[in-house]
Amino acid sequence: MQTVKFTSRRTLIALFAASAVGLGIAQAQTAAPAAAPPHATTMAPVGTQLTIRDIYDRLEAAGYREIREIEWDNGRYEVKARNAQGERVRVYVSGRSGEVERTRAGK
Repeated sequence: MQTVKFTSRRTLIALFAASAVGLGIAQAQTAAPAAAPPHATTMAPVGTQLTIRDIYDRLEAAGYREIREIEWDNGRYEVKARNAQGERVRVYVSGRSGEVERTRAGK
């Protein structure tokens, strides 16, 4: 019976070592994701649509405040907010690039 236990332990150790080596190889072959280029936050890749959160963050960074409403309309976002001067405005933002297409006085 002792030889069975010894063989079982040896087998378990061998299996454990083999799986550890296998995991190490698999992890070494997995490439780390590439860092995003600095301009990646300013333009979305062709064919993608920016999220409402993306639009909110971009407008806030551009000086718009009290962003109340963001709606999708024909490939662009319509946003109700206040500009840097405190005036209520409607801002029309490209859904792909995040660029402000036009701004008009809002209600």
